[in-house]
Amino acid sequence: MTKPALTIAVLYTLFASLSTIINIGTQMLSMWLYKGLYAIEISILAGTATGLPLRYLLEKRYIFSFKSDNIRHDGQLFVLYSFMGVFTTAIFWLTEYTFHLMFADESMRYIGGIIGLSIGFYVKYRLDKKYVFVSGNRKVMM
Repeated sequence: MTKPALTIAVLYTLFASLSTIINIGTQMLSMWLYKGLYAIEISILAGTATGLPLRYLLEKRYIFSFKSDNIRHDGQLFVLYSFMGVFTTAIFWLTEYTFHLMFADESMRYIGGIIGLSIGFYVKYRLDKKYVFVSGNRKVMM
């Protein structure tokens, strides 16, 4: 049974917001803990790494109602899901880093991150719907 579009939109927005909070919060924590060489790049990477697994689990279950056949299949889907995220992560990172370079202000960098994440989440949903959580991926082959 397909979920109504409004339900999907609300849930996806909720999950994206939660992921954004986790991502930006991790970046802030990372910047507080480490201020050395490549601190900004490390914080962006850390933020990405903390939000991804949670989003995968929530979206797989509540957005796409997709059930993996077994743990291996689930791992393969996570790799495919993560691969699709490479493109959207690039949007996020590029936007956040552009804001950092343009404004040289921590708050503006985080605003750039939120904008980049928002655009990336929309694109990611479209990619996942078309390529990841589809019936043809019942048996993902790597």
